[in-house]
Amino acid sequence: MTASTFDKWAKQAQTTGSFKEKDNLTPEQQELIALRKKNKQLEMENDILKQAALIFGRKDK
Repeated sequence: MTASTFDKWAKQAQTTGSFKEKDNLTPEQQELIALRKKNKQLEMENDILKQAALIFGRKDK
């Protein structure tokens, strides 16, 4: 571990009071994680709706 890596780690721990990575993320990193999570959720919901449309489409014929 280089001195700069250690210094960064120590500064983050002093700033947030935590050594956990999730507590030391920048607001941009946190937003990106949240947006990726939301995107995954919306893709899942979209797939469910597509499957439902296929199922109900077969019953109408």
